[in-house]
Amino acid sequence: MNSRDRLFALLDGKPVDRIPLMPITMMFAADQIGAKYLQYVTDYRVLVEGQICTAERFGCDFVSCISDPAREGGDLGAAVRFFDDMPPAFIDSEPLLADKTVLARLAVPDPYAGRRMLDRIKAAALFKEKVGTETVIEGWVEGPCATAVNLRGATALMTDFYDDPAFVSDLMAFAADVAIAFARAQRDAGVDLMGVGDAASSLVSASVFTKMILPHHVRLVEALRAMGLRTRSHICGNTTRFCAARASIGYDILDIDSQVPMEVARSKMGPTAVILGNIPTVEVMEQGAPDLVRATAAECYRLCGPRHIISAGCEVPRGTPVENMNALREYAYSLGPVSAGQ
Repeated sequence: MNSRDRLFALLDGKPVDRIPLMPITMMFAADQIGAKYLQYVTDYRVLVEGQICTAERFGCDFVSCISDPAREGGDLGAAVRFFDDMPPAFIDSEPLLADKTVLARLAVPDPYAGRRMLDRIKAAALFKEKVGTETVIEGWVEGPCATAVNLRGATALMTDFYDDPAFVSDLMAFAADVAIAFARAQRDAGVDLMGVGDAASSLVSASVFTKMILPHHVRLVEALRAMGLRTRSHICGNTTRFCAARASIGYDILDIDSQVPMEVARSKMGPTAVILGNIPTVEVMEQGAPDLVRATAAECYRLCGPRHIISAGCEVPRGTPVENMNALREYAYSLGPVSAGQ
């Protein structure tokens, strides 16, 4: 099976020759080709080269357009600071929606007209040219809460959840519209899996997530599925308190970070959910020995069962030893054929 066939068979509950390997690599991938991270996030050709090099070197079953969360927000006009060899960052003291009334004047941007969104679309097209249907090509959009934080600021938005829920609802509906437009453009360029990153969701209570964030994810997933895309939910941090709610949304793949016990995730997300993760990124991938990487991956698989994708809980740190990535690949390849029936 090639990588694309392997992942889609797993998602469809069919037998696979081995469990897929899909660790998120960004700065690590840039380092594999000796590129500064500024080059990686601003030149799609560098990103594509880094991802393909990493996938080939370490046996990963996908390549991804993921790089940083400042694509959509930056093209909407939010203030973003760039660094030579670190990820771009929003300037917290200058949120675009410091004045909430500005939201009414914002329009969903044309992804082809925005400098940073267009760069990601070009990455998707170049991936399609280079890997075709051999490897899964993953696009990426920011989720409703993530974009809301990027435009409004984290502290202000957390207060808005309680002081102005109507504004939050309008803002997240707008954020979902932006994600849908951006996803469609990436789909048209060649991606077949759409990652949705919504790290800010891990900051809220289960009640707030279920009542105020989840409905916008449901609408987003429905739109992505209507485009023919497979879907992946990535939320960094501890989402234990709303694992079941996440599973109800309908994503094909559910990433869980290392703060979420795998046995709890499986119990709450149900037996058919495809769960990705959750090897600790620092203490195991970056600082552990290869034997610890293999043992931790094996424990994740034991607790999760065959409807599983091998990965760290979040981004593989750039300082991760090559030997540890090799150990992750060796474990994934050692599993052999499995039945991943639903």
